[in-house]
Amino acid sequence: MGGETQPASGSRQRLDKWLFFTRMVKSRSLAQSHIQSGHVRINGERVSQPSQTVKIGDRIELQLERRDVVLLVKQPGERRGPFEEAKLLYEDLTPPADETKRLTPYEQAIRAAGAGRPTKKERRAIDKLQSGED
Repeated sequence: MGGETQPASGSRQRLDKWLFFTRMVKSRSLAQSHIQSGHVRINGERVSQPSQTVKIGDRIELQLERRDVVLLVKQPGERRGPFEEAKLLYEDLTPPADETKRLTPYEQAIRAAGAGRPTKKERRAIDKLQSGED
């Protein structure tokens, strides 16, 4: 168990370990590749080294697959525990999603009146107009 021990209180912890312990990513190797691809910022600065350390009070901006997350480090982690335990490691500062731009699948499927293909009656009227008949 040598390398997985808890750092002393108030000390720094590797970013990849901290992201793994907070359950933001499923494994440390995924955390490392996420960091190396430039999807993580600490206090506004882009980070590319998984060994970068975080301390209490750091602001972490994380671009995940389906959402962007802003976290404030509250304490270093000891282990990857249940979600309730992981929530204690950070404060979620993510701004709420803009409700106006998010449409449900049902809302996306509904067409506005008059949009889409014309009805048979409308098509006949268009044909009549284009042919010049009265």
